[in-house]
Amino acid sequence: MKVYHDKDIDGSILDDLTVAVLGYGSQGRAQALNMRDSGVNVVLGLREGGKSWKKAKEDGWEPMTHLEAAEKADIVLMLMPDMAQPVVWGEEVSLAMRKGKALQFAHGFNIHFGEVKPPSDIDVIMVAPKSPGPELRRQYEAGFGVPALVAVHQDASGKALQKALAIAKAIGSGRAGVLETTYQIETETDLFGEQAVLCGGVDQLIRRGFKVLTEAGYPPESAYFEVCNELKLIVDLIYTSGIGGMYRAVSDTAKWGGMTIGPMVIDDHVEENMRKALKAVQDESFAKAWISESKSGAKKFDELMAECDALEIEKVGKEIRKMSGLEK
Repeated sequence: MKVYHDKDIDGSILDDLTVAVLGYGSQGRAQALNMRDSGVNVVLGLREGGKSWKKAKEDGWEPMTHLEAAEKADIVLMLMPDMAQPVVWGEEVSLAMRKGKALQFAHGFNIHFGEVKPPSDIDVIMVAPKSPGPELRRQYEAGFGVPALVAVHQDASGKALQKALAIAKAIGSGRAGVLETTYQIETETDLFGEQAVLCGGVDQLIRRGFKVLTEAGYPPESAYFEVCNELKLIVDLIYTSGIGGMYRAVSDTAKWGGMTIGPMVIDDHVEENMRKALKAVQDESFAKAWISESKSGAKKFDELMAECDALEIEKVGKEIRKMSGLEK
């Protein structure tokens, strides 16, 4: 993958352009503030009277509707949730997209799966910071940044990549590194990572580890510490030093147990299940199921979240996080 840094990127392409950030959640707020602090002319489009409207005004913005912001802008950043994007696009943003403008996403879902279909005379680009918004903002304020991916789906102007790179530089990612990819690669690997490892995989390891220990008669508090609380310490070691660095930082007993018993728990059967999950991403069956669930009222989604909130480990964890000063 080709990597760009600040020295490789000409940010002056944004000097005479207006950028609209639509959405003011985790990514929207961080990207809008970072670009504003980098000298970019940014306008903010929100759902009028929505939860973010007051917060935006507190941060010094004069928010306007999605349509008003899109009309003023040369580059429109779609940073509201995936399932909201097709409606906002169809009802507002599409009305303002004229030849020569650019439409930008932070994740390829709706373009890759065809839920948003832009006209052929605009640029369609992506800048995807590889961290939650608060970390993107924190790193920027500290004088650094987080890596980001950039991709071009449609280059109507001949300058689509330059625009994407300039945005990446303005949010601080050029300080760390900007990697060029495609909409397909970003979308499919991102979904797989969330499902099989980062969210779904880790979630199920924690739940099942807690269940095994408590069913064996161990106190739930002890189980929580061993399968959940200490996970952050291990992930931090992997994040800063790699898997080998993590193993070198733990006891020899932990090394031996991890490297001999780990493959027994996460075995070839789990790997085969991961391949099935990847196939569902690639053949679009996951996307179709999620889109259908969302459009039909998200009843199953709400049930799953309620089930998660009701878990014993969640109740125990809440008390321990209070003891640790992590939660009020």
